[in-house]
Amino acid sequence: MEKSFMNYKRKLIYRKIVSFIVMGLTFIAALTAVVPLAFIFYYTVSKGITHLNIDFFISMPKPVGEPGGGMANAIVGTLILVGIGALIGLPIGIMAGIYLAEFGNNKFGLLLRFLTDVLSGIPSIVIGVVAYTLVVIPMGHFSALAGGVALAILMIPTVTRTTEEMIKLVPHSYREAGLGLGIPKWKTSLFIVLRTAWKGIATGILLALSRAAGETAPLLFTALGNRFWSTNIFQPIASLTVYIYDYARAPFEDWNNQAWTAALVLILFISIFSIAFRIITRSKYKTN
Repeated sequence: MEKSFMNYKRKLIYRKIVSFIVMGLTFIAALTAVVPLAFIFYYTVSKGITHLNIDFFISMPKPVGEPGGGMANAIVGTLILVGIGALIGLPIGIMAGIYLAEFGNNKFGLLLRFLTDVLSGIPSIVIGVVAYTLVVIPMGHFSALAGGVALAILMIPTVTRTTEEMIKLVPHSYREAGLGLGIPKWKTSLFIVLRTAWKGIATGILLALSRAAGETAPLLFTALGNRFWSTNIFQPIASLTVYIYDYARAPFEDWNNQAWTAALVLILFISIFSIAFRIITRSKYKTN
């Protein structure tokens, strides 16, 4: 009896030690993932905050050699480009995710999953070349529309896979309840299943929008850039990421400083949008 008790005690101590080690390793791993992010955020803030002022948001870029100015046209252009991408990419991604989760247990569904995974791994510069071929060449010039198409292609795989996985997590009893009430399957999927999974799908949408807002390479082949004020989606348009790219490699200190400020503004915009989107979706989820 005493021997059995001692063996049990040794096993208990061994399990506690192993648990402590594993918990320590997971904490170190989490810290390792967070520290670079915190460092990047701190460094960007420290470099960009010194030149952040109201003129940056309301003024146009100054000519080469003149200090000061802002990126009002690039801020508006970024919002337009991401908006066009969202209008095209989000409905396609969400609908494709619904199909894969609800009707995709066939060969076409397997093929669609495979192509979606491949698309998510394609470099963004290749997406830019594709959008250039599909939109820019037929139109005969660069445009915001072409940039929006490129960003939409980048959004689709993230939204599709997230939507599929979130819908799969919805209990099957929800579907049975809808079908038992005589509701068609497509209405059950749209108004019951999708509504239940919406909170998780919102996370995928945020990831897709954040990635699109931070892309540069596709826009160099599509929207190109514009140092003047333009909101015409059929003409070249400015964007923060392209300005960051151009200003960061320029041989002018003032432009380098504005590149850091633009990077800070981009991070702040994404953070504010993410927080606002979370609050809106959470409120809607609780209300429903």
